[in-house]
Amino acid sequence: MNKHFKKYQTKGAFAVKDVDTQTRRVTIMLSHFDNVDSDGDVIRRGAFSKSILERGPESTSNRKIQFLRHHDWEHQIGKFISLEETGDGLKAIGELSESTQGTDALKDYQGGIIREHSIGFNYVQDKMDYIESGGGNFWDIKEVVLWEGSAVTFGANSLTPVLDVSKGTHKDFLRQLNEKTSTLISAIKDGGTDERLYKLEMALKVCQQQFNDLLATQPGNSTEPDVDKTKDAKAFYLNL
Repeated sequence: MNKHFKKYQTKGAFAVKDVDTQTRRVTIMLSHFDNVDSDGDVIRRGAFSKSILERGPESTSNRKIQFLRHHDWEHQIGKFISLEETGDGLKAIGELSESTQGTDALKDYQGGIIREHSIGFNYVQDKMDYIESGGGNFWDIKEVVLWEGSAVTFGANSLTPVLDVSKGTHKDFLRQLNEKTSTLISAIKDGGTDERLYKLEMALKVCQQQFNDLLATQPGNSTEPDVDKTKDAKAFYLNL
């Protein structure tokens, strides 16, 4: 049994712990440890430590772990000022920006519209084991590459929407995806700071994954992705 290590993954559905409207800070849980989730994964404490060290709020990296909405790299709502592994899971404190997107998110937190969160990540092939257990088989996850934490409206979002082939929705979605991809490519060609190019690159990668997921739903195509075991988790970057 295999996992797809190059695929941009999302998972989670975790509660808001606190909202401070004065400081515009929210305290949230992005992931829990030691429980079997819907993907058959058990994430262990320490799984996020390398990502936090290399790209967390206190790192010097300009490719920091992002605070997004709906895993949309063009929809940054603020920044993480703290990411910490506790006994229960990955605890985050996010500071919402004063942009329109950040202010809308603050209102949605206050109104109870945002109640759950999800992470965007990649598996690390040699940091996970498939455990066969009488109580149910599962993947024991000791490390992931964490890219972002997202506020979501309805639990753990899929990167690809549910599409109705009979109504031609695939064609409409592909047209929108093509337009978005073209816009992102043009934006990358315009250059800018490394941080800007990083966000555009990640947004383009998500578009690529959406296309691949859509392709897998076509009649005659397998929904099981091929796994290239010679690549590590960071190999999903496009060669731009």
